[in-house]
Amino acid sequence: MLLAIFLGVSCVKAVWRSTSGVEEDDFDLVSVEYDRVVGNADKFVSEDPVTITSFPANNSEGGLHDYYSEGKYWFPDPENPDGPYIRKDGETNPNNFMQHQEALVRFNQIGGALASAYLITGEEKYAEHFVKHVKAWYIDEETKMNPHMNYSQAVKGISPGRSTGVIDGLHMIEAARGIKVLSGSPSFPPEMEDEVIDWFRSYLDWMNTSDLGMDERKAPNNHAVNWAVQAATFADLVGDMDTIRWVQNEFKTVYLPNMQREDGAFPLELARTKPYQYSLFQLDAMSGVAQIASTEDCDLWAFEMDDGRGMKKAFDFMFPYVEDKDSWFMEPDVEYFDRSPQRHSAFLYAGFHLNRRDYIDKWVSIDADPEDIEMLKFVSMRYPMLFMEPSELKIPKN
Repeated sequence: MLLAIFLGVSCVKAVWRSTSGVEEDDFDLVSVEYDRVVGNADKFVSEDPVTITSFPANNSEGGLHDYYSEGKYWFPDPENPDGPYIRKDGETNPNNFMQHQEALVRFNQIGGALASAYLITGEEKYAEHFVKHVKAWYIDEETKMNPHMNYSQAVKGISPGRSTGVIDGLHMIEAARGIKVLSGSPSFPPEMEDEVIDWFRSYLDWMNTSDLGMDERKAPNNHAVNWAVQAATFADLVGDMDTIRWVQNEFKTVYLPNMQREDGAFPLELARTKPYQYSLFQLDAMSGVAQIASTEDCDLWAFEMDDGRGMKKAFDFMFPYVEDKDSWFMEPDVEYFDRSPQRHSAFLYAGFHLNRRDYIDKWVSIDADPEDIEMLKFVSMRYPMLFMEPSELKIPKN
């Protein structure tokens, strides 16, 4: 029997809410994703945990258990090779230390697949193997990561760690959602769950109180919104409603009025050397906040400013360029334009909440699992059923 473990629901019927004549149950997310999810999970059950402790970071001012990365857009100065690095926006330095980030991306992928497979099949083997990775990252003294990112996105000669490095934590959100799915599993006893929750509570406290975390949440662009995606995810896991309320307020009073133009665009993302990808990155982040932080009394998908700015306007602006990238009105991105758009879960979420079947159809049509690590880094929600309500899923009976 297929089980909907998430939120304790045993059999859930999805209703496609549309005013355009689409029949109920016309879209079945579990059926669409089943082969991919279970296929990936079956592949990952043979993968051993690999955490940051497998990759000592010689340039880090931290220790073996401290996450470390180097700013991807920073390079040696050809006029001063031994001096501080210089920034080249949008151009990735392949020689910078990224092994910790890549390990985290891998963990997020594995956790997303295994938790999703457990969610839709109820087979304990998926939970059991996911727990091995969770223990390695958050509990085992020899392999765990400390709950902070003080040394993330360091830049030689400039900083041992920067507020912008908080964004690397995006690649824990699917694992965090998956941990909710694990609750109640025989492989995940309450005392272990408590330890993991304590880790995320400490990490969220660091996000809310450290200088780096507080600087990041006040950034003027996608960095603040991606802070909020993480904070809302981790707050939901640990039961921190105050943080979720704070995120809701920022969405309505800061992100929309200060970051979104009246036509729905995000001008600071358009100003980048990869405006197409960063516009989609911001759209994904805004959608993630709306999906995770909305509550019964605060629907961020439905919220609009007096001038119409909101999620609908954001998709009205960007989706035509997703459907027809050749119509993009700016110069192509300096990197990876040919590999965009990716399968952003934003399209799926918006399809449900904005009653747009064409958004869902587009999401279905895009390759879900690119192999390029740089592409994987740009999308952190690849198993969207972990972020959706049971009313948005259809769990089929035998």
